[in-house]
Amino acid sequence: MLRNWIKLNEELFIENDLWFKTLKRTYRLPDGNVGDFYIKQEGPTVCILPLTADREVILVKQFRPGPEEALLELPGGGIKEGESPERAARRELLEETGYIGDLRFIGTSFDCAYSTMVRYNFVATQCHKVQVQQLNAAEFIEVVESPMDDFRNHIRSGKLTDIEVAYLGLDYLGLL
Repeated sequence: MLRNWIKLNEELFIENDLWFKTLKRTYRLPDGNVGDFYIKQEGPTVCILPLTADREVILVKQFRPGPEEALLELPGGGIKEGESPERAARRELLEETGYIGDLRFIGTSFDCAYSTMVRYNFVATQCHKVQVQQLNAAEFIEVVESPMDDFRNHIRSGKLTDIEVAYLGLDYLGLL
């Protein structure tokens, strides 16, 4: 029977001034051995699947240093201290795209097995532009409206970083 490992120690391993820290966690494994694991310590985030009244998906295109290329992604970002996930989703959608819409929470998901991040997932329907983008100093974003068939092909390409949000959102809306 699989059981949780026993955490023996946790310490800050790397502190990055920008977005996250790396923890070193030491666990006693089920076979009695001890192992070290390196975990990205990241705060909660939001991600939104936004659709216009014509069911075009609003994407943000931005350079990503991991894969070293510009990617088409869903808008989203970090939740500020004291901010609710819904408020963060509305803020991020507006700041990154200039759009607002009818927002609905569809659930949470983990970023990966080696991160503390919890992502709050939303869909926004009937989106329309109300202002210009309000980007921070580290954001360089181009807004792209994608027809649904093109978006589905983009999901299949494997280059969408928030694929679980796309899947959960399309499923929630009955658009898979």
